[in-house]
Amino acid sequence: MYDKVLVAEDIDSISMGVGMILKKLKIKEVQHTSYCDEAFLKAKKALQDGDPFQLLISDLSFKPDYREAKLSSGHELIVALKNEQPNLKVIVYSIEDHPQIVKSLWNSGLINGYVSKDRKGLIELEEAIAQIFKNEAYMSPKLALLIDQKNIMTLGNFEIQLMTSLANGQTHDEIQHHFKANGISPSSKSSIEKRIKELKEEFQANTTAHLVSILKDLRLI
Repeated sequence: MYDKVLVAEDIDSISMGVGMILKKLKIKEVQHTSYCDEAFLKAKKALQDGDPFQLLISDLSFKPDYREAKLSSGHELIVALKNEQPNLKVIVYSIEDHPQIVKSLWNSGLINGYVSKDRKGLIELEEAIAQIFKNEAYMSPKLALLIDQKNIMTLGNFEIQLMTSLANGQTHDEIQHHFKANGISPSSKSSIEKRIKELKEEFQANTTAHLVSILKDLRLI
C-alpha cells in the first residue's frame, strides 16, 4: 500500500473522513491542505527532497478566500503536479458529476480515479485507492454510466490547458512561453494558432472569445 499521500480538500469534515479511510488502510504518512497552491508546494518540496508523495486525492472546486491563488482549482493543481511528477497517482474526489467535465478529465490521462462525493463516496474511495495501487483505474459506477454516452463532447489535456489560458486572458505569445517553460507540447505559436482555428471550426465559433464562451457553457473549461 502507499506510504505517502497528499489530500487537497477545503471542507474539514470531508478531509477528516478521507483521513479515516487512509488510517484504516495503514498509510504511513498523510498530509492535508485546504489550498491548491499549498498542495503544489508540499508535493514539489517532497519531490525535491527525494521522498515524493505517491498519491494525490483532490477535490475539483475550492472556495476562494483572502489568499491570492495561483492555482484555484483541483484541475489546475493536477495539471501542475503531473507536469512536475508524471508518475504521481491521482484520484479526484468530487461532487462534480457533469458528464462533459468528468469525461474530459477522465480522457485527459491526468487521473487514475474519479470518485463521486456522495453517500457511498468513502466506501468507493477506499476501493479506488486499493484498485489504483494495483495499477488499475477506478470510476464510481454511477459516473461510469453517466459518461457512457456517444454524444458527449470532450477536450484533450492540451486543449483544456490552451483554452483555459485563453479564458484567463493570456495572449498567444504568453501561452507559447508558458507551454515551453512547463514542457507542454506542442508549444510553437503556429501549433497553438492552428489548434485554436480547428476548435473554432469544430464548435462553430465566430471568434476566439465566442469559442471560450461556448466551451464555458458546455463546462469543458
